[in-house]
Amino acid sequence: MRHDDTWSIVLERLRDARDAAIDAAIDAARDVGLPERGSAFRALVETCSLNKKPDQVLAAIHYLRDVESVTDSPPRVVNQLFSDAGIEPPGNLSLYLNRLKERGLLMVPLEYGDKNRYSILTSAGKAHLDKQSTS
Repeated sequence: MRHDDTWSIVLERLRDARDAAIDAAIDAARDVGLPERGSAFRALVETCSLNKKPDQVLAAIHYLRDVESVTDSPPRVVNQLFSDAGIEPPGNLSLYLNRLKERGLLMVPLEYGDKNRYSILTSAGKAHLDKQSTS
């Protein structure tokens, strides 16, 4: 950066440097064999023998919240995780989420009203996944 650069030029250079750093970090992660998003989720589902779609949806919400720290996950985000993993996405995600809430495995924090995209696992939901993975 030079003293006579305009604000826009400086911002552009900072964006370019940031993008280059992100690309380098992604390349480095691939080089050392860190799992990609889809393969990590698929390995989790397979290792824990989660064959039923409701269990997979519950696992996807848990994965997004705890592994990726995603708090807002509209249906396209959940479906993309399934697609990235090579697992058939749930047909009617809202139906699955509502049934999981009815069973007490998911809840939506009060500050988000009744928006399923902010669902989190209850302690019963976590216990259910633990039980499913050991049976």
